[in-house]
Amino acid sequence: MSKRGAAFFGGWITDNVMRGNVGADIVSVAELTDKLFADARAAGISEEEIEEEIGSAYEAILATIVGSGHSGKP
Repeated sequence: MSKRGAAFFGGWITDNVMRGNVGADIVSVAELTDKLFADARAAGISEEEIEEEIGSAYEAILATIVGSGHSGKP
């Protein structure tokens, strides 16, 4: 199991979702998932390393957006 992947995801979510104005639509979540994996690869962390700890990255991002009350509208 990769605690490193989970730690990366937690920090990434804070920086890219919690501090931003993001929507919970399919395209926004898909784009965020792609960005997560690109940023992870740049940091030397694989998609598998993240998802073995958190499950589906897409679902985790969506749950974070919905749970935090981000609607994508100011």
